[in-house]
Formats: sequence, structure tokens, C-alpha cells
Amino acid sequence: MSFVKFLTSKVFFKQLALALVAIVVLGFIALKWLDVTTNHGEFVVVPDLKGKSLETVGIELKDHDLAMEIQDSANYNPKYPKYSVIEQNPIAGSHVKENRKIYLILNPSGYRKVEVPNILKRTFRQAKPQLEALEFEIGEITYKDAIGEGVISMSHKGKTLQPGTLLPLTSKIDLVLGNGKL
Repeated sequence: MSFVKFLTSKVFFKQLALALVAIVVLGFIALKWLDVTTNHGEFVVVPDLKGKSLETVGIELKDHDLAMEIQDSANYNPKYPKYSVIEQNPIAGSHVKENRKIYLILNPSGYRKVEVPNILKRTFRQAKPQLEALEFEIGEITYKDAIGEGVISMSHKGKTLQPGTLLPLTSKIDLVLGNGKL
């Protein structure tokens, strides 16, 4: 039997029809199985967790059948209480599947500490940008009779500071400057 005769025979068309029916049936079964196992069309709305404590967040996520994953919390935000949620991913109002992990960034207990630079004997014009680059605030500036016009001493909350002292970010540093008159 030649190949062309086989392609036009009843046996070939029966086999082709059976193969097509099998593909359609298997495809239908696979799609129904995926619908059932992936909970197609079912979702949970992510609650707004910002500003809430870790205990409250745990309860709320458990009620919504969601899981919690805590990520690094290096950025302190004074607008939120300590150890509360400051960011979440996915955001509030998102539609997700059950048991989805919600990634949380918590507010640490305070600003990280930074080393005070050595700005002694430098002019105020040199010292100010160096302090501001490290996110310190310039507090009270007082002048004292001295030969030079540089920084004579630094203090924080009334205590004299030495270069290398660790202070939290945004601390106010008071400066005593020479006035160039002796």
C-alpha cells in the first residue's frame, strides 16, 4: 500500500478522529483539574497593615489565610510606633491567593547610630556640610574669643562630644566656634 493511498483510507481518518477526540478530552480534564487545584477565580484581599503592631498583624493575616514574612528593618520612621509595620508587599487592597506570603518591613526601635566626624579646628563652612551629609542637625552655635574661626568644641544635650562618638541619626550637635578675635 502506498503512502498516498494510506492517507486517503478509512483507517487513517478513524485514527485521526480518535486522536483529536483524545486530545480534546485530555485538554478538558487538564483544565478542570487546574481550576480545582489552583482555586481559579478565588482570591483574598490584602488588608492594610501599616502602623499596626506585629501581634495585631499576625492575627489579621491569620484571619485572612495569609502568611507573614518579615524583611530587614533599617529605615526608622518617627511617624510610626516602634516595631510596627511601615511597608508591605503586596500593597493593601491587592487580590492574592490563600496562604500567600505578605512581606513586611518593620519600624526599628530608633535611628541607627553614626560616628561623629572630626570637625575640630575646621571652619563652620567645612564642618556644616560634613555633619549634614551624615544626617546630623546643627544645633545652637556660640562664639568664643579665639585666634582662629574654626570649631573649638562640639556638644550634644549639654555633654561635650569627642570625634568618633556614636550618636543616633538626626541628633542635634551644638557647636562652639572661634570668632577670630583674641
